[in-house]
Amino acid sequence: MAAPRVTMEVGNDGVAIITLINPPVNALAIPIVAGLKDKFEEATSRDDVKAIVLTGNGGRFSGGFDINVFQKVHGAGDVSLMPDVSVELVVNLIEDCKKPIVAAVEGLALGGGLELAMGCHARIAAPKTQLGLPELTLGVIPGFGGTQRLPRLVGLSKAIEMMLLSKSITSEEGWKLGLIDAVVTSEELLKVSRLWALDIAARRKPWIRSLHRTDKLGSLSEAREVLKLARLQAKKTAPNMPQHQACLDVIEEGIVHGGYSGVLKEAKVFKELVMLDTSRGLVHVFFAQRATSKVPNVTDIGLKPRGVRKVAVIGGGLMGSGIATAHILNNIYVVLKEVNSEYLLKGIKTIEANVRGLVTRGKLTQDKANNALKMLKGVLDYSEFKDVDMVIEAVIESVPLKQKIFSELEKACPPHCILATNTSTIDLNIVGEKTSSQDRIIGAHFFSPAHVMPLLEIVRTERTSAQVILDLMTVGKIIKKVPVVVGNCTGFAVNRAFFPYSQSARLLVSLGVDVFRIDSAIRSFGLPIGPFQLLDLAGYGVAAATSKEFDKAFPDRSFQSPLVDLLLKSGRNGNKGFSFLFVFSLFCQ
Repeated sequence: MAAPRVTMEVGNDGVAIITLINPPVNALAIPIVAGLKDKFEEATSRDDVKAIVLTGNGGRFSGGFDINVFQKVHGAGDVSLMPDVSVELVVNLIEDCKKPIVAAVEGLALGGGLELAMGCHARIAAPKTQLGLPELTLGVIPGFGGTQRLPRLVGLSKAIEMMLLSKSITSEEGWKLGLIDAVVTSEELLKVSRLWALDIAARRKPWIRSLHRTDKLGSLSEAREVLKLARLQAKKTAPNMPQHQACLDVIEEGIVHGGYSGVLKEAKVFKELVMLDTSRGLVHVFFAQRATSKVPNVTDIGLKPRGVRKVAVIGGGLMGSGIATAHILNNIYVVLKEVNSEYLLKGIKTIEANVRGLVTRGKLTQDKANNALKMLKGVLDYSEFKDVDMVIEAVIESVPLKQKIFSELEKACPPHCILATNTSTIDLNIVGEKTSSQDRIIGAHFFSPAHVMPLLEIVRTERTSAQVILDLMTVGKIIKKVPVVVGNCTGFAVNRAFFPYSQSARLLVSLGVDVFRIDSAIRSFGLPIGPFQLLDLAGYGVAAATSKEFDKAFPDRSFQSPLVDLLLKSGRNGNKGFSFLFVFSLFCQ
């Protein structure tokens, strides 16, 4: 692969085209930053250059700053490895340039890429270009002036939403907000950008330095009220994430003392945040998540994923309905099988409620919801299984029942069909023990609610074929999950790691600690819910079945807590909004 570089070509019209070249997303690696400085200095000094257009190579503007530099900074413990881009490049060479600069944006402009574009005097974009500042997901804040320019271009409330939620927008929405000056076809992008730059040079179009704008910030009192509400929301939703409050502090600095003062504080705070454990942890997660797409002897042997167009889900309970929802939302036809009409109707109604909930929260249009529900069919037998590409079994954690189902599936499904189980704990070799198709058997362990939670634990045995693993990984990405391939053992990866956590929580209860206090402590630590609220969400039947598997596998390490059995005996199976106080009082008698 060629080294990252920046090129410049000057046309007969006097426009210098400066191009970022660092496939696949033109990340702003240190050589790119250095190259940009050189090219802008050269373009500014040349008499034959009237105006400048900044663009990216390969249909993408820039995916942002090179995150590998974060790893180097964390490894060396030396923040000086982070280049000073905000003032030296964006302010001095781009925004304060004596020649107009237009950003020709296509594909994506994220993080530092969007910040570079906002430093230019105009932005022309191709349709459906993705625009955003997702730096807070890495434990830092925008560091190239984004905390100051975005509020001045789109308004304070929208800018805070985009930064604190790491929420991207399209170029079309950007145009409506004022972030983008024009949306044109990809074929016309450079042509229009060149003409726009020349029009600015000739004063036919306004020469705008976004850092100097204040018209969209509102009055100081209005801005402070917006920031106050944002702080309260961030404190509630991200109590242990220092970057959220820091971002709001930096925004306020710019509103009170001016954009340049805000840029200087932004650079200082960015370097403080990048050295914190929060950033170290989130950067590790970033790279770990991307590493999940590379599985030795699966993704590196030249296999191509087979298309999965129709999936059967067995069991319409909490997990099965969520799994079905995830697939129909992404245009995969689903056959939902239940044992009787009552359970089937309940499962279908749950799926409908899942989809309606997304519409109510504005995450799905009504048309898309209607189309998704058309992808669902309920059945009571295997007659519709003759052409399915994958089956996901999501019944209770009962070994005899699962073995019976898989024996039936082997006869009912076509030879290429993937036979997956959503078991959270049971050894897959035992699940498929009574079949002759163990190369097709694989674990597809979703997490509740399955249509929302991003993790998909893919469990392989020694006999599972590489093709089946690759196919399930591909489906996982299609339904917007993060597929993580793990080995086969009791509890697999997630529940095996979760085992001592839940054991400790139940041990504390047995010693007399209030369950609410335990949950509160865990939420204060930073997890979204506590162990007992999670237990309630998953259901106590699942917890009891999982506990039995761990008890068998680790009898010398398993704490025998009577709590779940007491809950079940009292007629409670979770997810009902019940109070723990009643059962807790029974437990302590």
